[in-house]
Amino acid sequence: MTLVSGTHDAHGAVYRDRGGREVVDHYGKPVRVGKAVRNVVGVIEMGYGVLAVRGDDRVEFVDNAVSNRVPSEDGEGTYALLLDPQGGIETDMYVYNADERLLVFLPPERVESVAADWAEKVFIQDVEIDDVSDEFGVFGVHGPKSTEKVASVLGGPGAPEGPLSFVRGSMVDAGVTVIATDAPLGEEGYEIVCAAADAGDVFDTLINRGLNAAPFGYRTWDALATEAGTPLFEYELAGTVPNVLGLRNALDFEKGCYVGQEVVSRVENQGRPSRRLVGLELDGVADAVAGVDPDANPDGIDDALPATGAAVFDGDEAIGEVTRAAVGPATDIPIALALVAFDADRGGVTVRVDGEEVPATAVDLPFVDGSATSARLPTYPELRA
Repeated sequence: MTLVSGTHDAHGAVYRDRGGREVVDHYGKPVRVGKAVRNVVGVIEMGYGVLAVRGDDRVEFVDNAVSNRVPSEDGEGTYALLLDPQGGIETDMYVYNADERLLVFLPPERVESVAADWAEKVFIQDVEIDDVSDEFGVFGVHGPKSTEKVASVLGGPGAPEGPLSFVRGSMVDAGVTVIATDAPLGEEGYEIVCAAADAGDVFDTLINRGLNAAPFGYRTWDALATEAGTPLFEYELAGTVPNVLGLRNALDFEKGCYVGQEVVSRVENQGRPSRRLVGLELDGVADAVAGVDPDANPDGIDDALPATGAAVFDGDEAIGEVTRAAVGPATDIPIALALVAFDADRGGVTVRVDGEEVPATAVDLPFVDGSATSARLPTYPELRA
């Protein structure tokens, strides 16, 4: 459940379930707010689950489980994956070295299973794993003015500079940790972590004090992430081999063995995966989308867009499927991400919408250039210049 429902309600929030946790879907004008994030700055309450890993062997234990190198120094973080034996993604996560513990931020629906799985694998190591999701509030601050925003309300050190590094300071009377994000929305960004009891004051500060910021919800988050070319767990990652998504920022090819590494390495050595993630401009539904005001009728716009899983065709041949679609806040045009055959000719594709095939145009990701580039932007070795 959201920690600051009163403030959300005052701004007209509509809620949705995300992995068993209540989060804000939108505040009534998701596209207009998306433009505010693209042009200035916005604030979202993040719906993470959080695990704390303690004990002398905590870094080694988690490092042996995940796809990326876990940092050994306080103040540093990494983006990593847990894979199954076939190389499919079981979850993604951010792992932060917070002095005497690691804090692991992951999709809320994965907390219980990851905690149980890791607890079963602790033998003689000095490791303790606890679900501490209810102890923290986490707020994302994103946009080209996000550094200015954070500086206007942060007491103590300046904002962190390196991606996934963090500093400790204060906002109002609350202690906070400020993390530099890896730009999942294609903009400069930070996450502000505080004690759950301080979440209301911190959220109010982020919206109203210093440089004003627009509150936004997950409908806007999804649309902005689509424009940025960022694959997300609930749409693209779950069950997919990371090479397919070009998630090279989540993989350390030099580290020791972890579950699924053999598959990842084999695909890497082959030089290409079977599929890849591409961007589509949905020309064939542009008129239908233009006939719906996505701010006045946020749910109505979904009817004009292809559903998740909609087939993508090259002529009569099905070459892939849409993973998600949205109206781009920066461009006002309907766009989609799709997983298609790696070698497919994307010159003239169609997408199935309500039983009909409508034309689409394949474009390079990201759809827009923001103040930063998403670290998850798909990267394929063979396609590099």
